[in-house]
Amino acid sequence: MKRILTIIVLLTMGGLQLSAQTKSKAKRAAKVTKVSAAVMASGNKIYGQYCLSCHMADGGGVQNMNPPLNGTSYVLGDKTRLIKVILNGFSQNVDIDGESYTNVMAPHNFLKDQEIADVLSYIRNSFGNKASGISALEVKAVRAKNKK
Repeated sequence: MKRILTIIVLLTMGGLQLSAQTKSKAKRAAKVTKVSAAVMASGNKIYGQYCLSCHMADGGGVQNMNPPLNGTSYVLGDKTRLIKVILNGFSQNVDIDGESYTNVMAPHNFLKDQEIADVLSYIRNSFGNKASGISALEVKAVRAKNKK
């Protein structure tokens, strides 16, 4: 009888822990801000004009030259770092998630804050990515600090 009671208690505790983990994942997913269809359309247009030739239509990049945009820490991680990539470009080799990329990326600081926000929001929510969008205010703040 004790053994059955112990098994029931353990199973119940395991179920409660699993339920808490599921709720925690749901809360994290809910924090991802939904990007509007207008932002996605604008971002897609900008991507097609400035990004597609190097990062490809599927966001897969070119091995050892242009990094992929699907699932990488650069895309899904720190927004400030990602904005700086657009503003400053890359002129040296860069390691992203254990892979090295050698192609130079020109700065795209000629784009307006809203255009950068749109294209980065698009990238962070395309190619299988699901991350919060980036606002023009965030881009503006990074651009202002970048000038100093």
